[in-house]
Amino acid sequence: MSYGVAAALQEAVFQRLSNDAVLTGLVGGAIYDAVPPGPLPPLYVTLGSEDVRERGDGSAGGAWHSFTVSVVTEGAGFLGAKQVADAVSDALADARLVLGRGHLSGLTFLRARARRETGGTLRRVDLVFRARVDDTV
Repeated sequence: MSYGVAAALQEAVFQRLSNDAVLTGLVGGAIYDAVPPGPLPPLYVTLGSEDVRERGDGSAGGAWHSFTVSVVTEGAGFLGAKQVADAVSDALADARLVLGRGHLSGLTFLRARARRETGGTLRRVDLVFRARVDDTV
C-alpha cells in the first residue's frame, strides 16, 4: 500500500474545486481545506474525512481513497446546499486531476447524505467520492 499520494490528491481536489467557475459563482471563496476559526459564511464547502484501502498491483503502490466533501449552509431548506453539492459533483466526478505525486486512475461519485445539524439550524450535504491512485515513487 502507499499512502504517499494522499496529500497530492487532496491538493488537486482542493484546486479543482477552488478553480471551478460554477462552484465559485455559488460560494465565492468559501471553499476550505480546514474550516477557519471565527464566523463562517452562511454557505460553504469543506474537505472532510478520508478512508484509504490498499490496491497496489505488485509492481507499484496504489490505493483507493474514499473522501468526503461537505456543503454546509444556514439557509432554510436544502435547495441551496443541494445546488452547491451538484456543482461539487460536476466538478469532481470523472475529473482528470493532475497530481504532484503519483497518478489518478479514476475518480467517481459514490454517495451523498443530506441532513440537519445543530438543532436544525444548519443543513449539511456530505458527498463521498472514490479515487484510484497509483504511486510513482
